[in-house]
Amino acid sequence: MIKKDLVEELEMLGERELQELAEYVAFLKFRSRFILLREVNEDQIAALYREFSEEDRKLAEEGMADYANSLAKEDKH
Repeated sequence: MIKKDLVEELEMLGERELQELAEYVAFLKFRSRFILLREVNEDQIAALYREFSEEDRKLAEEGMADYANSLAKEDKH
């Protein structure tokens, strides 16, 4: 039931909202893995950061493109 409702809500979101949601989902994934670690050491933390670094980089690059486009639009006005 919840999944169906969420899918319906997703269909109504714009690209910017979907991007924000993707970033939040990435955060939730990171947080859930971090919480599961009972004894956290530097190697485990480094492994988590490496695991999500590529996804984070992609999200940041996509966000910068949107930001640049917004600035260009404002300059035209």
